[in-house]
Amino acid sequence: MSTSLTLDTAQRSGGILILIAGGEIDLSNIEAFKEALSTAVSQAASSGASLVVDLSAVEYLDSAAINVLCAQAEVITDLIANPLLMSTFTISGLAELVAVAPASPTSGA
Repeated sequence: MSTSLTLDTAQRSGGILILIAGGEIDLSNIEAFKEALSTAVSQAASSGASLVVDLSAVEYLDSAAINVLCAQAEVITDLIANPLLMSTFTISGLAELVAVAPASPTSGA
């Protein structure tokens, strides 16, 4: 059974494409996340946009998600994270590859 995951993209002014994920990212739905990230990478590259990955609404992710993010780290401009996941990004080394910032509680992202 797949865990709950929502995926969406938004185009912001200033040439920023945002991939927004919510729920949990694990082995049961990693292919959907991987496909959404690959599509966002392609869209950003073709339009010259910066790519921001917004995980502020992600409550859990496993090593499969870390691996997918690491594989695309060089094209992700910024990663916005749920504060609960900040230590995961630091321990995994992802925070050394991508600029990771905790989501602001007041802004929601």
